[in-house]
Amino acid sequence: MPLPTTITPPFLCPAPIFPPNHPHFPPRNQFPPRPIFHRPRMATLSGFIAGSQLVGSSGSGGGGDNEARTLIEYVGGGGVDVGDDLVLLIHHLQYACKKIAALVASPFNSTLGKHTSFAAGAGGSAGGSGRDAPKPLDIVSNEIILSSLRSSGKVAVMASEEDDTPTWIRDDGPFVVVTDPLDGSRNIDASIPTGTIFGIYRRLEELDHLPTEEKALLNSLQTGTRLVASGYVLYSSATIFCTSFGSGTHAFTLDHSTGDFILTHPSLKIPSRGQIYSVNDARYFDWPDGLRLYIDTVRQGKGRYPKKYSARYICSLVADFHRTLLYGGVTMNPRDHLRLVYEANPLSFLVEQAGGKGSDGKNRILSIQPVKLHQRLPLFLGSCEDMEELESYGNVQQKVNPGYEV
Repeated sequence: MPLPTTITPPFLCPAPIFPPNHPHFPPRNQFPPRPIFHRPRMATLSGFIAGSQLVGSSGSGGGGDNEARTLIEYVGGGGVDVGDDLVLLIHHLQYACKKIAALVASPFNSTLGKHTSFAAGAGGSAGGSGRDAPKPLDIVSNEIILSSLRSSGKVAVMASEEDDTPTWIRDDGPFVVVTDPLDGSRNIDASIPTGTIFGIYRRLEELDHLPTEEKALLNSLQTGTRLVASGYVLYSSATIFCTSFGSGTHAFTLDHSTGDFILTHPSLKIPSRGQIYSVNDARYFDWPDGLRLYIDTVRQGKGRYPKKYSARYICSLVADFHRTLLYGGVTMNPRDHLRLVYEANPLSFLVEQAGGKGSDGKNRILSIQPVKLHQRLPLFLGSCEDMEELESYGNVQQKVNPGYEV
């Protein structure tokens, strides 16, 4: 049926928003000018953060001028001075994470998930099979990070969960970046929090004479004690960039009005004791005796801390770890599942800088020498006293995995 060419009053139509020759992009003058936003000062936020543990007035990054400090201001000398090269790298890394945050929150990501052709170009065995197989959003996130690292001009090699082998970027890049581009991506359809994990090392110049593939791999297999910086970005009700440069752990929250990550959690200190354990206890009967006894004891309030522990489990490593960092307790995966290079090491660095502990159930994570890029191990992260009590039970590593595809 043809549309009417005229409409009589009172149903008058306004002038068309999109001119016929530009159907998708309206001219600038169709919209009012964008308002100018100024970074808020802490004084303007005092109505709801006064006295909160989220914004401190003491310690590194607290600031005495009540100014809302951005991530780039902080690393550029306002909180720590990490050097121009690392500042530029962090600038590009935060930009990549903003793009991933927008991708995760986009109404079109479910459509992207149906385009399985993305997975055909993935790194194959890097992501594993079954539930660990690379998802399109993982692959797109990986490309976003790689592109930003290339643009920074400061990265020699990137090693990612999504790639079989490290990617050599440039010979004179001073840094090595290891990353899990989108942890917990299988939860996106249910709007469960996801995250990006990264670690930064210095390039080992003594390896420069080696063939490219060999020096790329060896640079990526450094122990966690050599980390220059690490961090995660949580994509949830807020987008939080939590990082450490070896002088405490600090978290910055994305202000969507300005596009800045604002320091909201300076000098985070994990409580020495929590009251929460985070683990998939549906697998309780697959656990070794020591782990079952520990969980039975603390949830009955019969451990060293005379309160009953509660279970909180999101099944998103970044989200579970973030809650543990704030409230204390232990988050864990007792089987050989999580990757040493780009999950366990960066998060252990962060928790240690916050006063906690990262362990495989027997050994300090940061002291373990990686021998393979995608090496897996049990992972226990949390409050120092909780971790010591857990390890005292001895047999806590789950070595038998019935019903799992590893």
